[in-house]
Amino acid sequence: MEKQNGFRIRKGVFIPLCVIYLIVTVLGIAIPEAFASAENAVVNFAAGWFGWLYQLITIVLIVLCVWVLFSKKLGNIRIGGPNAKPIMSKWNWFAISLCGGIATGIVFWGIAEPITHFIDGIPGLVEGGGTRMSALYALSTCYMHWGLPLYAYYCAIGMLIGVCVYNLGQSYNVSSGLYPLLGSRVHGGLGSIVDLLCVFGIAGGVSASLGVASMQLGSGIGMLANFKPTAIHWFIITVMIVVTFIFSSYTGISRGVRWLSDKNAKIYILLLIYVFFCAQTKEILAMSTESFGFFAQNWIVQNTYLGVMVDGAETAMWPTWWTINYWSFMIAYTPLTGMFLAKIAQGRTLKEFSLFNFILPGAFGMLWFAIFGSSAIYMEANGAGIHDAMVNMGTEATVFAFFSNLPLSTVLSVVFMITAFLSVVTLCDSMTTTISSITLEGEDVASKEPPAKIKIFWGIVMAALAFINILVAGITGNTTGINATKLLAITCAFPLLFVVVAMAGSCIKLFMNYYKDYASAEEKAQA
Repeated sequence: MEKQNGFRIRKGVFIPLCVIYLIVTVLGIAIPEAFASAENAVVNFAAGWFGWLYQLITIVLIVLCVWVLFSKKLGNIRIGGPNAKPIMSKWNWFAISLCGGIATGIVFWGIAEPITHFIDGIPGLVEGGGTRMSALYALSTCYMHWGLPLYAYYCAIGMLIGVCVYNLGQSYNVSSGLYPLLGSRVHGGLGSIVDLLCVFGIAGGVSASLGVASMQLGSGIGMLANFKPTAIHWFIITVMIVVTFIFSSYTGISRGVRWLSDKNAKIYILLLIYVFFCAQTKEILAMSTESFGFFAQNWIVQNTYLGVMVDGAETAMWPTWWTINYWSFMIAYTPLTGMFLAKIAQGRTLKEFSLFNFILPGAFGMLWFAIFGSSAIYMEANGAGIHDAMVNMGTEATVFAFFSNLPLSTVLSVVFMITAFLSVVTLCDSMTTTISSITLEGEDVASKEPPAKIKIFWGIVMAALAFINILVAGITGNTTGINATKLLAITCAFPLLFVVVAMAGSCIKLFMNYYKDYASAEEKAQA
C-alpha cells in the first residue's frame, strides 16, 4: 500500500491482520454455534493447563512495579533521556491512565461483582453467602481484580516499552519491548508475529468492552423507557459508540483522548462523593476499613487460588470465569495500552510512571469498590433487592437497581450512562491510535499521530468483531451476552500470555543491566 503522510504501511502486520479479521467475521456470521464452541474449547484448555501461569505472572508484575517505585537508580531513569520534557500535565496524565485502562470495567462491575460474591460466596474459599465473611471476601476479591494487581500489567510493560523505544532508540512497536531479551532478532519476522498477536488480542478485549458497554447502556435506557433491550438495541448502541470514538480518534490525542478522559475522571470523582455522602456513610467507612485489612492479609492466597480439589465442575470453574478472565482482559490490553502509556509519559521518570500508572489508578479502583461495594452490600443485607434485579433483568441492570435506592435515582442513572459511554469511547480511542501506529513504519511513528484514514479503518475493523460477538450471543441464546464477552476475551488473549511472560523476563533483564549496558554517560553520571 502507498505512503500515508510520510508513513509506510507495515505489510507484515497490516495484511495478515486484515485476513484474520475477515476470516473471523465470516466464520462468526456463517457458523455462530461452532464459533462459540471453539471459544469454549480454547478457554477450557487455557484455564486448565495454564491457570497457574496467569496467577503467577500477575504477582511478578506487581513486584516489578514496586521494585521501580522504591529503587532510587531505576526510579530516576527518565523516558526519552535525561533532558526530555513532559508532554502533558500530571492531571491529564493521570486521567488518561485511569480512564484509558478500565473502559467500562468499574462502572459495569462496581455493584454486580461485590453483590454476586456476597450472595453466592466464593466456592472453595467461603461457602454460602449473605454473611460477614462473604462480604469481606467479596470486597477483597474486587480490590484484587480492580486495584493494584490490575494496573501492574499496564505499568510494568509500559515502563519496558517506554525505555526501549524512547531511550534505546527501538521502533515504536510492542515487540521492541523484547529487545533486552532477544536483541536485534525482534526486528524481523519474530517481531512482526509478536505485534500481530498483540493487535489481534486487543481486538478481542476492545470488542468485549464494546459489548459490555452496549449491554449496560441498553439496560439503563430500557429501565428508563420501560422496555427490554435486545441484540438489535445493543447493535445500535455499539454503532453510536464506534462513530464517537472514531471521530475522537480522528482529532488526535491532544484533543480527543485528553478531553474525554478529563471529563470522565471528573464524573467518576463526583459519583464517588455523591454515593459516599448519600448512602450509608458510617457503614461504608467501617466496611471499607475492615475489608482493606482483610485484603492486605489474604491477597496472596486469593491471587493464587485455582479451585484445586473443590467439589463440582461449576465450582471449580470459578477462578476461570472471574480471576483468569480478568487477567485475560489485562493481557489482551497490556501490550498496546503499555505502548500508549509510554508515548504520553515522555519526559517522566520511571518512579513517576509507577506512581501515576500503578499506585494512583490502582488505589482509585480500590476506593471505587470500597464505596460502591460496601454501600451495595449493606443495602442488599437490608432487603434492597439488588440481587433479585440482577437475576431477573441481567447483570447489566445491577447498577441501576442500586441507584434506585438513592436520592435522584433517575438523574444518577443518566449520569452513569454518560460515564459508561465516555469510558468505552476513551479506551477505544486510545487503542485505535495505538493499533494504527503499530501497523505503520517510519521515523516519526513514535511521536506523531497516525494518519486519520488509518485510524478510521482500524476503528471500523475492531467494531466488526464486536458486532459478530453480539450476533453470536443472540443466535446461540446467550441473551445476557456476559459469558460471550468473557469467552472472547480469554480466547483472543491466550496466545498473548506467553508474550507477556517473555516481556516480564525482558523487563527484569533491562532493569538489572540498564546502567551497565544501556545507560548514556549523562545518566551514569547522574546515578
